[in-house]
Amino acid sequence: MVEKIALAPCNGMSPNGLVSRVAVGDCRSENEKVISICMGSTSADVEGKNNEMLKKFPIVAVNGCPNACVNKILKNKGIDVAESIAVNEILDNFEVSAKDPFRLDSEAEECVNIIREELNKTVNEIL
Repeated sequence: MVEKIALAPCNGMSPNGLVSRVAVGDCRSENEKVISICMGSTSADVEGKNNEMLKKFPIVAVNGCPNACVNKILKNKGIDVAESIAVNEILDNFEVSAKDPFRLDSEAEECVNIIREELNKTVNEIL
């Protein structure tokens, strides 16, 4: 049985990067078995000091854009992801979009709710 799930949100400066981070925060606050990973710290850890911790729990990569930076950063560290979520691809199926990388308006909050629901579904499947 999986003890916890780690969510690794996009830290990019795109509107969907912000959606990613907020949705991960919301999912984490709703589920005691969810933790989040700081991708800035992960990227900056050139000595690999965080690698043991990163291998402790299954990781769900939450990418904001098609570049899939979260997956690439973790792969460069030798860390496998259990699942990947592409925020941009999910939101393409809806008539809402985030437009500002720094602030959430009501439409962006709808995007957060869509991604949060997808994260909850993914977490429940892994657990």
